[in-house]
Amino acid sequence: MIDCYKFSLLCKYEECLHAVTTKQYLEPFSFSMALHTGEEKSTIVENRKKFDLMLNCGVLEKKKLHYVVANQTHSDHIEVIVKTESKGWESEEDAVANCDALITNKKDVVLTILTADCVPILLYDAEKKVVAAVHAGWRGTKAKIVAKTVKRMQEVFGCEPQNILAGVAPSIGRCCYEVGEEVAEHFFADTDSFDVKGEKYMLDLPFINKKQLLNEGLLEKHIEMSDICTACEVDRFFSYRKEHGCSGRFMSMIGIC
Repeated sequence: MIDCYKFSLLCKYEECLHAVTTKQYLEPFSFSMALHTGEEKSTIVENRKKFDLMLNCGVLEKKKLHYVVANQTHSDHIEVIVKTESKGWESEEDAVANCDALITNKKDVVLTILTADCVPILLYDAEKKVVAAVHAGWRGTKAKIVAKTVKRMQEVFGCEPQNILAGVAPSIGRCCYEVGEEVAEHFFADTDSFDVKGEKYMLDLPFINKKQLLNEGLLEKHIEMSDICTACEVDRFFSYRKEHGCSGRFMSMIGIC
């Protein structure tokens, strides 16, 4: 059985399919899900298919799931997925271009985010049956991509922030994310978002994204923090910082079945 991480908040809803993959040392490339990092692509596709089989076992009635992968660029670009089709799943060529957040209300469409330290955020509105997957590195966090995603969910689907559930998945924590002033200065207005360590700053990206969600009107009880630092738990999750430039990526995904 392939191990994955899940949020207890989202597990309460049978129709909400979600998971965060983890390292599997008996699988090729430790079960990396990334097509863009130089590994043999056909083997990565097999990793993805193997996880799809496992994920589908959690569906009440086995069905074909359509996975959407974006070409992440640390932007604040958001794409609303309106077709029931896979994109970027078996090839990079048809991935959603230049995009770091995906939203859909289509059944059997699974939105995905690839990371190895950045913050993956999964959103679900159980009233409107709308899901979103967000990639927030420091640039995306600076641009408030998760806040903009909540706004887009409101504009396109009429979602109410108080009905949106959020899972902030494993990512590098304040304990390990050391940055220089050129990065930290973008967050100086919020002194709770970092600690000072000599001439360096220990930045807390998961915390900042949680505050952005609260500022958009999400209820604190509806935000579940994994509180897992990828650098501290590098045995289970890929960490670009801890592994000094690893090529592996884990995948956070969410859909409606």
